[in-house]
Amino acid sequence: MKEILTVGFFIGLLSATLRMATPLILATLGETFCERAGILNLGIEGTMLFGALAAFLTTYFTGNLWLGIIAAIISGILFGLLMGVFSVSLGLSQHVSGLGITLLATGLSLFTYRQIIGSPKVPPTIQTFKTLSIPGLSSIPILGPILFDQYILTYIAIILVPIASYVLFKTRFGLSLRAVGENPEAADAVGINVFKTRYIALMIAGGLMGFAGSFFTLAHFNMFLYGMVGGRGWVSIALVIFANWNPTKVLWGALLFGGVDALQLRLQAIGFNIPYQLFLIMPYLLTIIVLILVARNASYPGSLLKPYRRE
Repeated sequence: MKEILTVGFFIGLLSATLRMATPLILATLGETFCERAGILNLGIEGTMLFGALAAFLTTYFTGNLWLGIIAAIISGILFGLLMGVFSVSLGLSQHVSGLGITLLATGLSLFTYRQIIGSPKVPPTIQTFKTLSIPGLSSIPILGPILFDQYILTYIAIILVPIASYVLFKTRFGLSLRAVGENPEAADAVGINVFKTRYIALMIAGGLMGFAGSFFTLAHFNMFLYGMVGGRGWVSIALVIFANWNPTKVLWGALLFGGVDALQLRLQAIGFNIPYQLFLIMPYLLTIIVLILVARNASYPGSLLKPYRRE
């Protein structure tokens, strides 16, 4: 109990919060883009897992971490395109399409891993990203190790938040995307290509989801594990609602959820006298609480879940 009250515990907790929030930021930004265009992508969990695998295998065979990230992004884009075929071109149920993609990507991940790597007793590992200590800043007491001694992927995720916000709210493309998500008929009437816009949104979303998955194998772990995403894709969907489809609020929501995730890991590490199962459910319990509190008053995009058929 005394360890919880130390400065070192809180520094470690806040530093871990940023790391645990990283994949949530990336995946939630991706989901925000496609939902703003009117598409709920329940393929997020499977896309993240396959992105983790693509990053691992590419890095394992090339030794290049950045090529691993590119492979993860490409795999995510491909699953985004597949979601587009089902939900945009064919007009199928977004729920069924997304869940189907998650099942496909999850099964394909395990199949691909076993075909290429096999089932060794000791899983192969790779060299991962190291934390990037910013000279001068990382030595600042308390704030230094929290803010300036993180993975480069964490910094990239944070930088992408204002970029995503600018794209959605300050560019012509963002205006078109939001118009398509609110009223595709009106958007079509003024010359916006609804199908093209939704496909682009799904490609952006898929790329970010794949990128989010790469964090698990290239930073958080050094190997591929079947359950490594651990439901964070579903948490990201709740985060979109929590953030009210606003990229800036995504950051704060991800930090909240990341903090809870980091807390349960830290408490387990110091041997806090509570059953470990209770620690494991903490992030998901928070997800349910948040949905109960905010979902009813959330401002959903007007055409979310509604297929568009041009007449």
